[in-house]
Amino acid sequence: MIGEMMVTLNGWIKSFGVLTEGWRAGIIVFVLVLGTAATAYIASHVIAALERKFAKTQNLWDDTALHAARAPLVAFIWMQGVYWAAEVAHHYSSAEIFQANGVLMRIGFIIVLVWALIRLIKRGENILVSPVKMQKPMDYTTVNAISKLLRAVVIVTAVLIGMQSLGFSISGVMAFGGVGGIAVGFAAKDLLANFFGGFIIHLDRPFKVGDWVRSPDRNIEGTVEHIGWRLTTIRTFDKRPLYVPNAAFTTIAVENPSRMTNRRISETIGIRYADVSQMAEIVADIRTMLEQHDDIDSKQTLIVNFLAFSQSSLEIMIYAFTKTTQWVRYHEVKQDVLLKISDVIEGHGGQVAFPTQTIHFGDESWLAEHEKESVDAEPENEEGANKETADTKRAFRSRNSGRKHERSCRQDTRAGDVGEQSLEGEDGEGEGD
Repeated sequence: MIGEMMVTLNGWIKSFGVLTEGWRAGIIVFVLVLGTAATAYIASHVIAALERKFAKTQNLWDDTALHAARAPLVAFIWMQGVYWAAEVAHHYSSAEIFQANGVLMRIGFIIVLVWALIRLIKRGENILVSPVKMQKPMDYTTVNAISKLLRAVVIVTAVLIGMQSLGFSISGVMAFGGVGGIAVGFAAKDLLANFFGGFIIHLDRPFKVGDWVRSPDRNIEGTVEHIGWRLTTIRTFDKRPLYVPNAAFTTIAVENPSRMTNRRISETIGIRYADVSQMAEIVADIRTMLEQHDDIDSKQTLIVNFLAFSQSSLEIMIYAFTKTTQWVRYHEVKQDVLLKISDVIEGHGGQVAFPTQTIHFGDESWLAEHEKESVDAEPENEEGANKETADTKRAFRSRNSGRKHERSCRQDTRAGDVGEQSLEGEDGEGEGD
């Protein structure tokens, strides 16, 4: 077809008899390029008009297909025009470069087709995960994994077809790939481990983009930002990016707090021993308050019980679950619950206990009598009062010292011991001397 058109156009120009063969070839090439530009311009505007029209319909895939094919189609028109121009130049020239026109055209067509398919896959991915375009958008992680797999299949297939177009044997390439794959597998085992680790993540879906994850086995905690074929990007809570090889997720335990159904409130609150008579009523009112609380899930486990006699308090165990799973809202609910528990305890005349100690001194009655006598004596001046107080303290210390000495003697000696006899006969020996 192109040959017939070229012969007709060449004969028409030659009939004028004023142009050489080189000029005639140049005019034909110029006309072909000009016609290609006009055709590409018209095609681009036609597709754009169709896109605007189809955008008003409820079907999302027609305008998606047109948008994906618009740029590749324009590129194909230009590629076809250039091919025809090259064929004209090859007719007038014996340059070896023009002999590759056919091969380049086939390779170009494969590239344009792959470009269109990849654009279509990418546009379809954006539609399937968009909450604006879809009533029930699909999971981004799953759609992204399928999109990557489809694009890889398209590219590999295009490479094989391109190699076949260049004259290579696909069977030979596959055999070489099988032998070379073993060597590559040993050399890049870590890379392959990460690749299959990413595949397992997409298959099992222990987490997805946007989830809060952490591992008790490793120092990993944060929000998942991206799941690649080799690395998973996690943004820690101090806003640092953490890049984790996918192979690590096949050997460690991963916790996904984003999928929790409730958050737990677990507290132990103590009241004074003086409030033991009110314990049953306080426990009952706290349980009633939690059952009627709007933000506490009464369908989950709810425990309010007198737990134990502690050193300085009577402990009450509070165990409940909130309806919300949001971290900030959870702490607001927990604050409200603790304040209401405090109100319940105070409403029964009790108090929340704090660590205390009570110290009992020996002979408190004797000390109280001497203090009373010192008060009744009412010394006339401050000097006398200070002297009497000092005398009372010395007498109290002397009395306690004597009692301690007596206790030590009784504990260290038994009746009939030499030590006891010497103590009893000490005064007599002194008199005899």
